[in-house]
Amino acid sequence: MVYRYFILAVIAGALLGCGSARMAKPSTKTITIITPSHDNPFFKAEAEAAAARARELGYEVSMNSHDDDAHRQDELIDVAIANRAAAIVLDNAGADASVAAVRKAKAAGIPCFLIDREINVTGLAVSQIVSNNYQGAVIGAQEFVRLLGEKGNYIELVGRESDTNAAVRTRGYHDVLDKYPALKQVGRQSANWSQTEAFQKVETMIQANRDIQGVIAGNDTMALGAAAALTAAGMSKTIVVGLDGSPDAIASIKAGAMRATVLQPAAAISRMAVEQAHRYLTTGSTGDPEKQAIDCELVTPANADRFALFARVR
Repeated sequence: MVYRYFILAVIAGALLGCGSARMAKPSTKTITIITPSHDNPFFKAEAEAAAARARELGYEVSMNSHDDDAHRQDELIDVAIANRAAAIVLDNAGADASVAAVRKAKAAGIPCFLIDREINVTGLAVSQIVSNNYQGAVIGAQEFVRLLGEKGNYIELVGRESDTNAAVRTRGYHDVLDKYPALKQVGRQSANWSQTEAFQKVETMIQANRDIQGVIAGNDTMALGAAAALTAAGMSKTIVVGLDGSPDAIASIKAGAMRATVLQPAAAISRMAVEQAHRYLTTGSTGDPEKQAIDCELVTPANADRFALFARVR
């Protein structure tokens, strides 16, 4: 009889262990880091900064890329839940498309800490830490206006239309540029954050109209593509300004191809996310609001030596 009750107790315990995901508790000290493709130096830098800080704090690390595919992101969140990760640091695959994934992780008892991109819902992620994209766009546009002498024809390259950051940056640009009647936008295309696509789009636009004094791009990857297209067309004196502060863009500024960019403190934001995850896991609170915006910095030939790997180094 005792043996029979023992077997029943074991079975009951097993059934309880297979219960609702809402009751799951982290069983490892692993922080899962999910970002877009590491082929982009920005996303590689933020992933590596987060991983380094997590290891310093004593966590194991799992790094993966969703390649801006919401379905792939869902699969990676499922893996993190199955592995009972302690926390997820996520640069998400879309402000709307990622809501369900973050909700699923929360229901499983795994806190999410978002970096770089917000989602369109509050109360699901513990933290949403992003660059102040509007402020960064404004200071980039102000420098663009100064470099153009407040007049001239220009092209704007915008990022992926579904990305909240693309909309915020273009709004910041135009809140400055539209104040100057002698500045005329003669072309606007989405290059989807891609250097190759930016090269092709600018090449096509300048074939139709070579009277262009400037190109302002929603990120550095597109700005570099624009600069390459302009150089190939013999228009290397055209002003090009980007936004991100990538090492390639800073090298381009030093070489005189791009004229300015705006650095997003990606490395600092990633470290902040891991530190807040650690505080949350050890104390139950980050001590910070969910939404946090970190100011960007203008990078020009005068101060380019002070920046590297999406961070100020001196």
